Amino acid sequence: MFGPVEFILAGVLVGFCVGITGVGGGSLMTPILISLFRIEPHIAIGTDLLYAAISKFCGSLVHAKKLNIVWPIVLWLALGSVPASFVTHWVLENYLSGSTHYKAILTMVLGFMLTLTGLSIMFRARIEKFFAKFREDQHDFQEVNNFNIQGKRVYVVLMGIVLGVFVTLSSVGAGAFGVMALILMFPNLPMIRIIGSDVVHAVLLTSVAGFAHMTSGNVDFQLLGWLLVGSIPAIIVGTLISSKMPEKMIRKVLGITLFALGINFILNPVKSKPVEKPQAVMVTQTVQQQQV
Repeated sequence: MFGPVEFILAGVLVGFCVGITGVGGGSLMTPILISLFRIEPHIAIGTDLLYAAISKFCGSLVHAKKLNIVWPIVLWLALGSVPASFVTHWVLENYLSGSTHYKAILTMVLGFMLTLTGLSIMFRARIEKFFAKFREDQHDFQEVNNFNIQGKRVYVVLMGIVLGVFVTLSSVGAGAFGVMALILMFPNLPMIRIIGSDVVHAVLLTSVAGFAHMTSGNVDFQLLGWLLVGSIPAIIVGTLISSKMPEKMIRKVLGITLFALGINFILNPVKSKPVEKPQAVMVTQTVQQQQV
């Protein structure tokens, strides 16, 4: 039986990884809760969504203060992701929550997103280097208000829809996967503004998806509290010492770990326990009545 100490230590581990590498929050916390602590997938996903929203909020304030946020990108992403999140949760609640395949679907989608996230973390440097060839040095984008996404709005909204669906189903993808998508669409945009815009959108999306899961009773607030107690100080410490840590090595280990966990969830999804047959209950009641 696991208690507060174990949950706090899990928060410390995840928070430390987030502080050093900037990634790994939602993508690392959910598989830990499911695989190590045996938390039900829908509870782990719902709790992790609110955990991600709270833990990323402080980072979003820093990016806002430093003017690293491209608001048109955030708004058009949200235009697709927020409605998609509500629709996805509605389908889950009304059509899949009572199915015996409910947990298997959630864990398989989680595995798929973990696999993509792991690959994006492992090969992020190569991807950034490749798209750096297409960056135009004469465009410094110092004035955020001058940035115009006209002509790419449809693609941004579609990406928002994809993120809204998969983040609501798995709690994974708003960070690393979102960054990779924005790099593909805006190769001329400085990386710090891609990250800043993605963090703010992630806060918005995980908050919406987390509150939706909360209305269905999929959030364990006691567990959430212990995770935050461990992770928030660890994020601060990890950020302060990040310059002295082998970030590339940690990223590689993190990416390989997430990729392996993703494959495991795809091949071995969590299955629901068989439901007891109501006939057995009726037979018992009949016997009791005969005895009376």
